[in-house]
Amino acid sequence: QVQLVESGGGSLQARWSLRLSCVASVYSISPYCMGWFRQAPGTEREGFASINSDGITRYAASVAGRFTISRDNAKNTLYLQMNSLTAEDSAMYYCAYGVYWRCQGESSYEYWGQGTQVTVSS
Repeated sequence: QVQLVESGGGSLQARWSLRLSCVASVYSISPYCMGWFRQAPGTEREGFASINSDGITRYAASVAGRFTISRDNAKNTLYLQMNSLTAEDSAMYYCAYGVYWRCQGESSYEYWGQGTQVTVSS
């Protein structure tokens, strides 16, 4: 059973930056893709960033140019650097662990963390 633990969330003001981390309790995350999702109250879960095992990244238009996903395979850790945050970025943020080397949609993921809350005030 894979466990994912996110950290780094908090309350902050618009235009600030924040870095989230997600540690996976596996032997190695290197063979598989990972991603970040978020969900605000009353909205559907949004997958907005993914990183394949080869390091190729993808972003939703809503975060492209502001957020950066990265991975440290040696530490079994996924990161999300978030810059220029706005109130619209307020949500519960989840990391996800894939079952393939490349992430293609939500069906690529099998394990999910419990989430970390990010609240941005304008």
